[in-house]
Amino acid sequence: MAFKLSSIALPTSLRSSPRQIANPTLSYLPLCSFSPSLSPTLRLSTAASPSTVQLHHTRLVTTRAFPSHGDGQISDAFQEHKHEESSSQGEKKELAKQGIWSQIKEIVMFTAPATGLWICGPLMSLIDTAVIGQRSSLELAALGPATVVCDYMSYVFMFLSIATSNMVATALAKQDKEEVQHHISVLLFVGLSCGILMLLFTRLFGASLITAFTGPKNGHVVPAASTYVKIRGLAWPALLVGWVAQSASLGMKDSLGPLKSLAVATVINITGCILLCTYLGYGIVGAAWATMVSQVVAAYMMIQTLNMKGYNALAFSVPTGKELLNIFGLAAPVFLTLMSKVAFYSLLIYFATSMGTNTMAAHQVMVQTYGMCTVWGEPLSQTAQSFMPELIYGMNRSLSKARLLLRSLLTIGAILGLLLGTVGTSVPWLFPYVFTPDRMVIQEMHRVLIPYFIALAITPPTHSLEGTLLAGRDLRFISFSMCGCFCAGSLILWFLSSKFGLLGCWFSLAIFQWARFSIALQRLFSSKGILYSEDTADQYKLRKLRTA
Repeated sequence: MAFKLSSIALPTSLRSSPRQIANPTLSYLPLCSFSPSLSPTLRLSTAASPSTVQLHHTRLVTTRAFPSHGDGQISDAFQEHKHEESSSQGEKKELAKQGIWSQIKEIVMFTAPATGLWICGPLMSLIDTAVIGQRSSLELAALGPATVVCDYMSYVFMFLSIATSNMVATALAKQDKEEVQHHISVLLFVGLSCGILMLLFTRLFGASLITAFTGPKNGHVVPAASTYVKIRGLAWPALLVGWVAQSASLGMKDSLGPLKSLAVATVINITGCILLCTYLGYGIVGAAWATMVSQVVAAYMMIQTLNMKGYNALAFSVPTGKELLNIFGLAAPVFLTLMSKVAFYSLLIYFATSMGTNTMAAHQVMVQTYGMCTVWGEPLSQTAQSFMPELIYGMNRSLSKARLLLRSLLTIGAILGLLLGTVGTSVPWLFPYVFTPDRMVIQEMHRVLIPYFIALAITPPTHSLEGTLLAGRDLRFISFSMCGCFCAGSLILWFLSSKFGLLGCWFSLAIFQWARFSIALQRLFSSKGILYSEDTADQYKLRKLRTA
């Protein structure tokens, strides 16, 4: 970790009293943290709180580099720091010696348990799609706009998950259990409040929203879709409270408890869907009830998991204005990134709804299978967020090691992308009757297989790149670039969909995904990027000091 004494310009108040420097926030913790046990070859040191380490070095510089000491002492301090820096080079070199295949093995061991957490949600929607598609093409088409309201709108509140994981992990690093409980209580209150507002919103405006979304030509799907939305809407408070509890567990390095909860919820959803839709004949209404109940059960189990750790997951605290600003300030760039992606996927469904019932039904099947496949790449983003920060900003800082790790992630992402593209394309191509017996719907599905493969294959390596940008806290770039991709992609989507129908929609998605990959790749491998600029850590710490 290199410090340039000549480049540090602290405010006057800090120069006169170095001890007034506040303990900075743990800025290089991952946004969300899955951390099953790892073998020693890739485990990063957590013996000392990173924020404490940062403060220690800050005091070293401020107490030895400013006016209460002479020039000789400044030189001594500089030489001492050089000695400390050189003594850590051996450890850095050992890290750098690890081969790419050894890293790949460790990454696979790390991501495998976390994959289940990402699969459960899309699996529930895919189950609804498969079961309802066997019963009615009309209800299958109605699932398209209904899932936009129920599933896609839930991403608006992803900031709760991000803020909870980050704030809990930060407080735990300082070994402050009371602060952990306070953060949980505040975020539980925010989650419950947002859940109640969304419940009221879906009850009062769900039908109007779906009508506006589908347009006058598809009014026949509105009753089924609005019923589905109203039933699923009953779970909004439990869903968001459960998200907070789940993210708190992840911030405590526990992924097994949330995984158990989501596994039970998936079993309940499968059983309920088959029983209510197929045997009792409730169709889309039965699917909605099964999914709603499974979400409530999952939230209850996540709350119990958190309680067993010694925290009260039913304690709610009203946040102050400053606390709200901290929460939203932490999550705002990531929120903007997520919303750009959600908005683009929503536009895909919006344009597909104007193409007739068969096209809507085909698009619903393809979107759900696509979503089920893409989540397999999400753990690569999580791995980057978990391991990159220490290599970029930590005590064992090594940008060469970070670049090697990124190459490993990209290698896995490319292999996984080809595998997912092949398997994901084969299912609707070779086994379309799993989703629907309607030949017209199947024909529409087969028309989009090529752009479907192109878009799916590039998604896992894109997750690796964007996870690295998040780990390096290049949040402004990733949020602005995603907004740019959304604006350009929307224009391309409008043009191609009007010319080529559903095929144009999926080629637009392929272009959108490849644009994300290309922009992130160029940013990371730029000579001024976070993995190549030796001044990145110093500039980053200087900004944090000035903020403090």
